[in-house]
Amino acid sequence: MINRVVLTGRLTRDADLRYTQGGAAVATFNLAVDRRFTNQQGEREADFVSCVIWRKSAENFANFFHKGSLVGIEGRIQTRNYENQQGQRVYVTEVIVENFSFLESKNSTGNGSYQKNRPQNNTSDPFANNGGSVDIQDNSLPF
Repeated sequence: MINRVVLTGRLTRDADLRYTQGGAAVATFNLAVDRRFTNQQGEREADFVSCVIWRKSAENFANFFHKGSLVGIEGRIQTRNYENQQGQRVYVTEVIVENFSFLESKNSTGNGSYQKNRPQNNTSDPFANNGGSVDIQDNSLPF
């Protein structure tokens, strides 16, 4: 049987990172995934998918992604159920994340500053911030 999920969406809030009694990290988050079509008013709707990620990946995910971050995830669907305090059976369907990818730079969401801290003028690089043409002679090429 195949149980494979691949989604691209934005975090609705920061991931909630917790630790089990055994010390394993677990993070939960919701991913807003746009539908491919629009409704009758011409607006694009979204589905909100509950996701869970475990161990070191959970810690990394919680550290690098924040509300509004565009992320790609791969995983599998898992269902579980439990009895709540009122004695009712509650069924939960969630994506267990096995892999994730950054889909935009940190600056795109306004959460980071690594672009601002990069050197802007590197004089040892002849191609940096020049924008002009480069004159390369055939005899200077190694092939």
